[in-house]
Parts: sequence; C-alpha cells; structure tokens
Amino acid sequence: MKYDPKIHHRKSIRLKNYDYAQAGLYFVTICTQNYKCLFGEIVNDEMVLNIAGKMINRIWLDLPNQHNNTNLHEDIVMPNNFHGIIEIVGADSISAPVSVESISAPVTESESGTDMESAPTEVNKFGLPCFIQTFKRFMTIEYIKMIKQNILPRFNKKLWQRNYWE
Repeated sequence: MKYDPKIHHRKSIRLKNYDYAQAGLYFVTICTQNYKCLFGEIVNDEMVLNIAGKMINRIWLDLPNQHNNTNLHEDIVMPNNFHGIIEIVGADSISAPVSVESISAPVTESESGTDMESAPTEVNKFGLPCFIQTFKRFMTIEYIKMIKQNILPRFNKKLWQRNYWE
C-alpha cells in the first residue's frame, strides 16, 4: 500500500532539531515486525535465548568496532524486541568503512544475493540512527543466512519494525 498522508498519520518520535550524533547515553528499543517472537522464549520468568537471540548479542557487542566513538552499556534480548544503552563519546561523528566480514564469516553472492565484500559502507556519520541501521542490517543479513540453512524460521517481508524507540 502506497503512503497516503490522509490515512497514514506517521509522526516522527525524534526530537526536532536534536543532533543524535552528539555525546550522550541513548536507551533504545528495537522491535520485530508484527512483534513476532523470534529470539527465544521466557521460561520460569527467565529469558532463554535461541540461536537468533545469541546472534543479536554477538552482533550488538561488535558494533563499537564499526562505530569507533561508541560504548555499549546494559542490554537485554526479549522474545520480540531488544533493549540497549548506547553511549556516543565525543561530538564528532567519525565515519569509517566497514563490511559484514568484520562481524561474520565472509558473505558470498550465492549466500546473500549480493556481494557484500565489494560494498563497504560508511557508518557512524549520523550517530544513533546510523548505529541502529548498521545493527538492523547486520542482524537481518545473518538471520537470512540461517533461514537459507534451515536453522531459523522465516519472517514475513521484514525482520524489524520500521523505526526504533529511544
């Protein structure tokens, strides 16, 4: 369905004129599309991560290697969402080339449909939004690889909801 402002009343949850690349602590919540439980389950009041839930932790913890002016604080994976605290250190947004190989085995064209090795991406140019975009992208690529190996269940069109809460 095409965007129609008369029926789609999307409003940005971002603060107007706020620079999300500036130094500070940011609490974020990222939800799966349609709140589908893909990352594990709660058993006896405790979160039990499945393979995808463990993959989130691995990818999340590696992100400061891609975004050199960030530190990670507390985080938690839930069945259908992820919460984390990101610290942006210093006001400068330094961009650096990065590719998926830095967090996973090399991705070939036959595995992903694209040649990620020849397509490095500049990250950290715009602070928090770019950090979240990198996380979602890496997680989606890894998740799709495991779908193709019949390890993880399929998702319908999108793994993540359109935005994130901070």
